[in-house]
Amino acid sequence: MKILLTGATGYIGKRLLPILLDRGHEVVCCVRNRERFPAYGKFTHPNISLLEVDFLKELPPSEGVKDIDAAYYLIHSMSAGTGDFAEMEAASARNFLKLIEPTSARQLIYLTGITNEKELSKHLSSRQNVEEILANSSVPLTAIKAGIIVGSGSASFEIMRDLVEKLPVMITPKWVTTKSQPIAIRNVLEYLEGVLLREDTFNKAFDIGGPDVLTYKEMLLQFAAVRGFTRKIITVPVMTPRLSSYWLYFVTSTSYKLAVNLVDSMKVEVIARNNELENMLGIHPIPYKEAVSLAFQKIEQSSVISSWKDSLASSYADNSLLEHINVPTDGCFVDHREKKISGSHERVLNNIWAIGGKRGWYYGSRLWKIRGFMDKMVGGVGLRRGRTDQHHINTGDTLDFWRVLAADEKNRRLLLYAEMKLPGEAWLEFKIIERNGEHFLHQTATFRPNGLAGRLYWYSVMPFHFFVFEGMAKNLVKFKEPGLQQKSG
Repeated sequence: MKILLTGATGYIGKRLLPILLDRGHEVVCCVRNRERFPAYGKFTHPNISLLEVDFLKELPPSEGVKDIDAAYYLIHSMSAGTGDFAEMEAASARNFLKLIEPTSARQLIYLTGITNEKELSKHLSSRQNVEEILANSSVPLTAIKAGIIVGSGSASFEIMRDLVEKLPVMITPKWVTTKSQPIAIRNVLEYLEGVLLREDTFNKAFDIGGPDVLTYKEMLLQFAAVRGFTRKIITVPVMTPRLSSYWLYFVTSTSYKLAVNLVDSMKVEVIARNNELENMLGIHPIPYKEAVSLAFQKIEQSSVISSWKDSLASSYADNSLLEHINVPTDGCFVDHREKKISGSHERVLNNIWAIGGKRGWYYGSRLWKIRGFMDKMVGGVGLRRGRTDQHHINTGDTLDFWRVLAADEKNRRLLLYAEMKLPGEAWLEFKIIERNGEHFLHQTATFRPNGLAGRLYWYSVMPFHFFVFEGMAKNLVKFKEPGLQQKSG
């Protein structure tokens, strides 16, 4: 069968794609920029084709999707802002239908949220509105409705992990007593694949959930038990939604705009009512604690496939980040370092590909942490996002408070763009070049200031740059780790 997959570079899409390919399906992956697709420039699969499309803009002619059998709609915009995401989601859904309705598709599959309560959050109301838009299509809709998804890299999982691992005692808002029905990512994928072209699921909506109905407090305590921690949670009734959002933002790796939407949704119970799909498909729900344990097995094996943090929407609403791939030269401040490489240049390339996250930035770790804390204090992303995979880098991935614009292993080039709060724009580039039979590391930091504030900022940090950038370049060339074989993937 030929399947259209939207959100192919997102948290769910990246995990569903290999399942569909293993079943022998031909998959058309919708991406906003083909360079963000993990296989781009590295390997191809005979059953994968790419359709470059932004559902918030006018759609291009797409003859290659006329003969599809089914389509997955896995697009969400909750992290793109605190006020406009509902309008964005509705516009995206309508444009999606414009693409799908002229095709031979026999089914739409939409992963959404559980909406059984009378009063819904803005986030859940938006999801419900999208479901209604898709249900009015001439193509039958199957809506799969889930609550908290537990899996390595999911927003809920990573937020709970931050809270449990960093806070022995938590002073929490009253929403921690709200009940939810968490579900393992493995079960979600089973449901999504299981309903494919099953006519008894057409024009129907199904709630899905795990076997446990828990409060957020119970989830945190059970999460701690899996990790072998003892945690104390004190609930206070006076914490406002704004304070709750700030609390999540400063303690966890989430952005403030996502924290606002999460807090708004955490006040609503999400418990499955119509879960007949479990019996129809013969799915065995995974208990919450087992789901947490399975997620940590993936983390320990360094096999996390996808993370919510790698979505461009987690930082940018206009999806224009990759337009910055051409580093400017006019009106910019530049710090350039060149270091001769003694020995294997592949070792230095491995060092570059391992930068950030647990490895750090090779010099001035304390200064980087201070800079990350300062960024958090002014509403930036800080250093807590880390990196999804400690061994592989793809275009579009996050590296602490940077975003990967180019990860070109063949040409030995890594280009990062700063997502920290700055009075201007910043790029950090690493290249290995060959000259007269010798190899050299070229490390270039470029800053395009925004007015006088940007210029004052650059001059104020120049003394730190001298030590940090010089030390980083030296250590990238010198650092050795026996058996290190990571590549960009």
